[in-house]
Amino acid sequence: MKGKSTDELEKTLSGTHPGEAGKYLRENKDSLLSEDRPFADYMREIIKQKNLLQQEIFLKADIPERYGYKLLSQQKHTRQRDVILRICYASEMTLEETQKALRIYRMPELYSKVPRDALIMIAFNERPGDVIEVNRFLEQNGMEPLRSSGTPE
Repeated sequence: MKGKSTDELEKTLSGTHPGEAGKYLRENKDSLLSEDRPFADYMREIIKQKNLLQQEIFLKADIPERYGYKLLSQQKHTRQRDVILRICYASEMTLEETQKALRIYRMPELYSKVPRDALIMIAFNERPGDVIEVNRFLEQNGMEPLRSSGTPE
């Protein structure tokens, strides 16, 4: 993302007194996510950095295009973490970027002590192929595949 990294912002915050909060917000405006649509802002920056097209992402994620656009613009909200994981994987996001996307979306991050999450983390680190290959990998290891948007919660 443009502006300062999270680490830089956290370092600045460690020395910021409550009376300087307004100054911090003004000086770092370009580095902060908007309050009204933080997920949309974050994903727009990631997609731009990686030179991807949203249409390609939805195809790779096997998510209906209209639904995908509404999710990325935050016109719609899902409670299905798997849908967000599909979008992140199709967006060629790293595990770290994906964890951040889940946090921003207010969903639980992948947790290494949960077996299915651990396998998904391996998939994000090793990139075995497309979402279909990730699902095959999960199923081969006795886990449920990543659900699509049409699957009941």
